[in-house]
Amino acid sequence: MFREMRRKRQLLTEEESVLILQRMTSGVLALAGDDGYPYAVPISYVYHEKKIFFHSAMTGHKIDAIARCDKASFCVIAQDDIVPDEYTTYFKSVIAFGRIRIVGDEEEKRDAIELLAAKYSPEDAEGRAHEIEKGFNHMHIIELSIEHLTGKEAIELVRARKASSQES
Repeated sequence: MFREMRRKRQLLTEEESVLILQRMTSGVLALAGDDGYPYAVPISYVYHEKKIFFHSAMTGHKIDAIARCDKASFCVIAQDDIVPDEYTTYFKSVIAFGRIRIVGDEEEKRDAIELLAAKYSPEDAEGRAHEIEKGFNHMHIIELSIEHLTGKEAIELVRARKASSQES
């Protein structure tokens, strides 16, 4: 169903890909938009147990697209170092494909928004609780259940890692 990556030497392990999803703070959600146009939107997220959670306004392009089609992808760029002398970039990125839905169950929604809030404001439990209560009934929580996950890095990073492991 999902394509295999052509340049297998550059494939990150699932563990490396998950670490990137856990560590980074933003990515691009891609959905089937209006009139057949792709709709890609930068978004904050939290990764938890093979799922990615986002918060959203109650209405808008994203909500309409999710209602129309439950397939989505999400891309995170972990590294993007331009190397002008080599006419390249040293990159690491992850793409997740899966099914997306608006979380309807109130307990699931609360659990997910608490995970999201804790990621971005880990030191302020009281402030998080206040913000969650203030906005809880005015937001959706969206869940992307990952069906396929791939990570890729620049061949130069693969070579550098091999060289350093051979020196050890």
